[in-house]
Amino acid sequence: MDWKPDRESKIPIYKQLADYIENGIADGTFPPDKPLPSERGLAKELGINRSTVISAYDELEANGLIDRNRGSGTTVSKDIWGIAKKRIPSWNRYIEAGSFLPNLPVTQRIHKEMVEQNLINLASGELSQDLFPMTSLREITFNRSFIGTLGYDHPQGNAILRQTLTNHVKQFRSIETNPSSILITSGAQQALHLVVQCLLKPGDGVAIANPSYHYNLPVFKSAGIKTYSLKMDKEGINPLDITTLYKKHRIRMIFMNPIYQNPTGTLMSEERRKKVLELSSEYGIPIVEDDPYSLTSFTGEKMQTLKSLDRNGNVLYISSLTKIVASGLRIGWIIGPKAVIERLSDAKQQVDYGHASYTQWIANDFLDSSDFEYHIKNLVKQLESRRNQIVVSLESILKDQVDFYIPNGGIHIWCRIKREVNENQLLEESIKRGVIYVPGLTMGSEKGFVRFTFSREKEKDIHEGIKRFADALNAITK
Repeated sequence: MDWKPDRESKIPIYKQLADYIENGIADGTFPPDKPLPSERGLAKELGINRSTVISAYDELEANGLIDRNRGSGTTVSKDIWGIAKKRIPSWNRYIEAGSFLPNLPVTQRIHKEMVEQNLINLASGELSQDLFPMTSLREITFNRSFIGTLGYDHPQGNAILRQTLTNHVKQFRSIETNPSSILITSGAQQALHLVVQCLLKPGDGVAIANPSYHYNLPVFKSAGIKTYSLKMDKEGINPLDITTLYKKHRIRMIFMNPIYQNPTGTLMSEERRKKVLELSSEYGIPIVEDDPYSLTSFTGEKMQTLKSLDRNGNVLYISSLTKIVASGLRIGWIIGPKAVIERLSDAKQQVDYGHASYTQWIANDFLDSSDFEYHIKNLVKQLESRRNQIVVSLESILKDQVDFYIPNGGIHIWCRIKREVNENQLLEESIKRGVIYVPGLTMGSEKGFVRFTFSREKEKDIHEGIKRFADALNAITK
């Protein structure tokens, strides 16, 4: 056989072999009247494992291209295009060919373990069940009349909810807007996807912080967008780096999470926030501000979002109820210029034909009630207590083995492991010991960082989780 596998390729060898034989069947290299090489003989000829050949033949057989008969060997099917042959689609090929990229393998692994295993969860970026305002939400659901429609609602979302959000962002976030400038989305994640898909094109460059959870989103790569890094320090990104990136790469958009940033927990200084807005106006670069955490300040200080400081309409503002009320409501929103909102609304209509009216009703009644402010005060108190616990646990258990930044809001704490470790091995050892977290490399950082989230577990489990992590760290670095 005049073919050798490419051992440097990311494509598995069995796939390379299956593709080669399939192409050979199509061009006549492997005719129906001659048997294919035996599994053992082909493995020896190519210097590969027999199991690799078996996997290749399995795929070809599933596709209806070959027949395997005991005693007579493997032959090209004589009825490839006949009506008697039932061909099974090569689903793996379709999966690999799609333009919408999957999550990183380590991210897929973390999600799978969180769902299927009973682990102490220091990875998931959501609230624990006991932090949901269940009493208030039950009262809305069971004791109040549903006044909305069960048919298709306004393309931008329910008009009453958008008016309530207009009042909400003015009262709690100092943002002046109106209902026609708001689009209701299925959480902040859908909002980001809509922005990338509708307002950018393949080849465009955007700036994102490093580290940032944006690195964990395949949406940029799926859309052919080039991402450029803005380094972080304890005051957030340095605005001067925006100038450098713009002059070098003509970036088209800046994605930011300036208040209690994910994953570092840093709060961008007001001086830097104002400078970023100045540069946005100078270069005409729009800013996408993702704001999940501005209402979670442990100091009681009212945070000024970029949008609240924006006087020129340069900021597209994204927020949601996911991190402060309940992730299962799937209520997020985008605030921006009316023409942009209409464009994004049109795209959302193509995806899901508008947001679910029932959850919009529940969200509206909760935001419009006095229970919301009470809930936020209680939530902040509980999150601060859990933040304090993880700080104490890190200091007492890991001591001088890690450095970390103590956030004054949000739900994440960012740690640097002082000694060199194999990050994959550390994650596997931690899972084996019953705790899960997010490795820093998934967020674009240098080696040796981890993100712990303290909103999902209670204090005693946070302490036990850090203990198990420390045991895993010590086990792999002996």
